Amino acid sequence: MLKRGLDPASFFTPEFLAAVPPAQLNAISASLVSQHGAPQTVDRIEGADALRGVIYLRFERSVGQFEMMIDPEQGGRVSGLRITGFSAIGDNIAKVAAEVAALPGATSLVVAELDTQAQTELLAVNPDQPFAIGSTFKLYILAELADQIRSRKRAWDSVVPLSRRSFSSAATGNWPMDAPVTLHSLAGWMISVSDNGATDTLLAILGRDAVGRRLSTIGNSVAARNLPFLNTVEAFALKADDNAELRTAFLTADEAAQRRLLDSAADRLTLDAVTQDSFTGKPLHIDTIEWFASGRDLIRLLDYLRNVPSPEARAIMAINPGIGSDAAARWQYLGYKGGSEPGVISMSFLLQSKSGRWYGVTGSWNNTAAPVDNAKFVGLMQRLIDLVAQQDMAKP
Repeated sequence: MLKRGLDPASFFTPEFLAAVPPAQLNAISASLVSQHGAPQTVDRIEGADALRGVIYLRFERSVGQFEMMIDPEQGGRVSGLRITGFSAIGDNIAKVAAEVAALPGATSLVVAELDTQAQTELLAVNPDQPFAIGSTFKLYILAELADQIRSRKRAWDSVVPLSRRSFSSAATGNWPMDAPVTLHSLAGWMISVSDNGATDTLLAILGRDAVGRRLSTIGNSVAARNLPFLNTVEAFALKADDNAELRTAFLTADEAAQRRLLDSAADRLTLDAVTQDSFTGKPLHIDTIEWFASGRDLIRLLDYLRNVPSPEARAIMAINPGIGSDAAARWQYLGYKGGSEPGVISMSFLLQSKSGRWYGVTGSWNNTAAPVDNAKFVGLMQRLIDLVAQQDMAKP
């Protein structure tokens, strides 16, 4: 793939090339060389068995990890290939922080070691500046759900009707309204695939006021800015061009008037008002209509979820690690939630190292002028998490 003049048909099986045509392979190769420099040599090969293994390929600036599978019945040609991650050569946390700080717009990074006594910050870049956090706000809903279950107000296996339909609902999008589902299923969909129908259903059940109070209980430095706590349809319907007059009225009102407006304009704040431009065009009102938190706020949220007596909530956070499998495997536990829309990306990780130490890692990037590069930010966060793992392993 990366070797010039290589005939793909001599290296890959026909089935592989049918799924990933040569033109796509060339585009991937060009992107890898652009990001990591020219390929140099194979560092090592770790074989899972005779047919599968991980190849560590050294580029000018990074070492890439490639999971490979061969087909012995087709001359040993490659039948499966997956890029699982990159580790920058000579990398360190300060380099990652500098690269994040150089991104256009505003950025924040916080890394903290968590223990029963305090939070020890290992990195803090703009830690107190509030950022739009996209779907990361769903961790506050999970925290409120876990507490209502702890107080025996609800139960994980309680069956409720699916009562809200929203955009970006990978799990519930085609489900009939009022379908019976458990609270555990709704929470799992909300966190693992960021299902907005599940999110809005849970928010309606728990109560927007209860979730709003949870922000203050945990510690959110801009809690008032998040009230009244919007569901996903309300937030994006307010951003819609057709609701410009309504949006102006909402933004100039106090909280009590905003609540009245949400009730009186409910027939305009519907899924029909949400347009595709909200997700593919330029950033829309990300500094005014969103869910907001600082880096330190998100570390407090992660630590709350670490300490709340709810192994179920932490198991739900671990369904989707948000990074490559090899990077995730360096940790005993990895819980994740992130969020993005044009101009916004936010990623937060609750981590337990194999030595037993706990960490919170969170990063946010906002740009009101242009969409952000999600893939680049994910790569930077994965590098940061790898470096925290390496630093932990070096501790006595």
